[in-house]
Amino acid sequence: MSGEDAGFAPAVGARLVDVISVQSQVAYGGVGNSIAVPLLQALGLYVAPVPTVLLGNTPHYPSMHGGPLPLDWFEGLLDDLEAREVATRARLLLVGYLGSPQQGLALARWIDRIRARSPALAVQIDPVIGDHDSGRYTDPALEPVWRDQLMPRAQGLTPNHYELEQLSGRTLHTLEDCIEAAHGLLGATTRWVVVTSAAPATCPPGRLQLVLATADGGTTLEHDLVPHPVKGVGDLFAALVAGRLLRGVGIDAAARQACDDVVQVLRQVQAQGWQELALPRDIARRLD
Repeated sequence: MSGEDAGFAPAVGARLVDVISVQSQVAYGGVGNSIAVPLLQALGLYVAPVPTVLLGNTPHYPSMHGGPLPLDWFEGLLDDLEAREVATRARLLLVGYLGSPQQGLALARWIDRIRARSPALAVQIDPVIGDHDSGRYTDPALEPVWRDQLMPRAQGLTPNHYELEQLSGRTLHTLEDCIEAAHGLLGATTRWVVVTSAAPATCPPGRLQLVLATADGGTTLEHDLVPHPVKGVGDLFAALVAGRLLRGVGIDAAARQACDDVVQVLRQVQAQGWQELALPRDIARRLD
C-alpha cells in the first residue's frame, strides 16, 4: 500500500494548509500560536504557524528570554510560504500579537501581494494592544499600523474593550458605546467585529459581555466569568471563531459557540489548578 493510498500524502495540487497563523510563540504557556495552532488542529484544520516573537514564557514571570523575530527572518518566512504556494492556497490568514510596527507594515505589503493572486484569502485580525488588567503591553507605534494598515484589509476583527478604546480614540462606557465604536471599524472589506469583555463597568456580576457588529446591525452576548488569571484567552477565542467560520458556521453562531468553548476550557484549567491555558485532551470531541 502506498503512502497516498494510506491517506498520508495529499494529491499534487491539493490544499495543504487551511490557516496561516501569524502570532507570538512561547516555549512555556498557552498564548498566541502556542494555543491557536493545537486548537485549530483539533478542529481538523491544517495550520502554518508564523511566529512574530519567540519567548520562553510571557512577561508576567520573574524571568523571560527571547524577543521579536528579526524583520528579515519574519519577511523570509512569509516569502517562503508564498514560494511554496501555501499562501495562495490557504483559506484564512489569522493575525495576532506583532513584535514591532515594522512587522505590521511588512505583513500589510505581503497581504496585498498575496491577495493580488488569491483574492479569496480571508483575513481575521486580533489587534493585540493590551487589556484593562495589564494596560498597554505592546509598542504604542503599533496602534496606527493596526488601525490604518492591517485592519482595513481584514474581513473580521476581535478586539477586546480596551483595544477598541485605543483604536477608536475614546472612552467607551456602555454596550451602546461599544456597538457604535465597533460599527466604526466596519468598511468595504471588514464585515464583522466581535468585541470581547465589552463594557466591563456595566457587566452583571459573574458574567462577561461581548458585542457583535455587522453591516446588518449589532447584538450582545453574555457568558459566565470563570475567575482564573491565565493568559491567552483572547487568542483562544479568536482561533475558535476562525475555526468555526472555516467549518461554515455564520459569525453569530461562531461567536456564541466560541464563548461556550472558552468557558468550558477555562473551567477545565481551573479544576486542574493549571497556571497556564491548556486544552483538555479530549478537546476534539468537545468541539464536535
